Amino acid sequence: MKKSLVYTKTGDKGRTGLIGGTRVLKTDARLEAYGTVDELNAHLGVLITYLTEEGDAEFLRVVQDKLFGVGSYLATDQEKTDLHAVSIIKPEDVEKIELAIDEADNGLPAINNFVLPGGARASAFCHVCRTVCRRAERRILALTDHLTIDQNLLAYINRLSDYLFVLSRRINFLEKKDEIFWNNRCK
Repeated sequence: MKKSLVYTKTGDKGRTGLIGGTRVLKTDARLEAYGTVDELNAHLGVLITYLTEEGDAEFLRVVQDKLFGVGSYLATDQEKTDLHAVSIIKPEDVEKIELAIDEADNGLPAINNFVLPGGARASAFCHVCRTVCRRAERRILALTDHLTIDQNLLAYINRLSDYLFVLSRRINFLEKKDEIFWNNRCK
């Protein structure tokens, strides 16, 4: 079998192909959206290396697979080709994240203030992932002006940022690190 080339030279002039063959500028809003999802996925890969609970790592590896599907969804020109089955986020995918949020939140103390990133390294990095996830959500929402985006996909990305927030709190709790609360008096 011949090894595939990493470089194709087809993007040298600032254009790339969507799934379905449509060529678009690399500055296209669609590429910005799935590029940010890819960035989130890379950050999650780093986060996983910091986790001490294997169950959390396993869950995030499933999320990484789902994010590849989200990227595929966003990269598919649905006017020219059908979505692959792996590109479709189902209601049960959203429910799995909601269940993971509930499980991670179980036993955590209530909070009445804004939480600043910090504490354990994994917790702080959860916040990096959370903010990249929120940016991905904004980039995807920007597409809704001219593309139909499945509501389950939007819900999945929204819940994922919620999960990352709760996971950050859980990590600090398990590692006996104090949460850092915003000093709204800035003293």
